[in-house]
Amino acid sequence: MPLRVTFVAAAHGSPSHAERFQDDRPLDQAGWDEVQRVVGYLLPLAAAELRYCSPTPRSRATGDALGYAPLSQLALRDCDMGRWRGLTLAEAMAREPQAVDAWLADPRASPHGGESMLAFISRVGGWLDTRPGDDWARIVAVAEPAVIRAALVYALQAPPSAFWSIDVRPLSTITVAGRAGRWTLRLDAVSPQPSRT
Repeated sequence: MPLRVTFVAAAHGSPSHAERFQDDRPLDQAGWDEVQRVVGYLLPLAAAELRYCSPTPRSRATGDALGYAPLSQLALRDCDMGRWRGLTLAEAMAREPQAVDAWLADPRASPHGGESMLAFISRVGGWLDTRPGDDWARIVAVAEPAVIRAALVYALQAPPSAFWSIDVRPLSTITVAGRAGRWTLRLDAVSPQPSRT
């Protein structure tokens, strides 16, 4: 049986227009409300043999609220944004427009003094490739949207520029299945509810 890793995107910690690089803020009330609305749907993932989360307050709180009791994984941390940590993209652009343009255009660039996009994708992919596959079949990981985007780029062996084309919504799920170096994207169907006539 191939290993299945289901990623769950952490609930909101702030309004989406105010998303900040390496945002360490906890869940806000809207985030808690989002979790409560989907807990019944996502609770079955707690049956996974291994349960992990990014080391951010909102990922941990999301996992705990969903009943996962996840173990924090340093390799699932968000991209190290160096001196841009805590800024929005607009704020970084206002301060260093040429540096932001270089960062967006070149996945090897790290003008902020932190981690390049390529290094970030490789780190998250390395975590994915080192999950135990012989004894365990199912893993759930609550992570920041950027971490999930990096995992998908890695799993699909897509060019790093694909990172910018993936939209990961709060509390969405996506599964990759396979083994180290051989991953496939798995879209699980939701069984329709019986119609009431």
